[in-house]
Amino acid sequence: MELLGAIVTLIGSLFLFLGAVGIFRMPDVYNRMQAGTKATTLGSILFLIGIGVGHYECGCLGKLILLIMFIIFTNPISSNALARAAHFAGVKLTKLSVKDDLAEDGLEKGEEK
Repeated sequence: MELLGAIVTLIGSLFLFLGAVGIFRMPDVYNRMQAGTKATTLGSILFLIGIGVGHYECGCLGKLILLIMFIIFTNPISSNALARAAHFAGVKLTKLSVKDDLAEDGLEKGEEK
């Protein structure tokens, strides 16, 4: 079980590393936020599962599952809120962006539907 836990933890660490590389390499705030959110959510979940599987005798699997559920619910919501706030503050998209859904909906100045 320890070997399986170590492998899953290593895979989670790889996703966390790729998230950091994505934050460094992406052209604008929105792409960086997306790369960081998706990779760190999956990386954190795999890392915590690997710890729980590798050290199952400590009895902390329930706490780790609670942490995983917290990450699943809060990370995407907070990323969405930060991206909308950046958009309403006037942070520009990169020139390579194809579509701006908020501007097309008439929400470019923070207007509500």
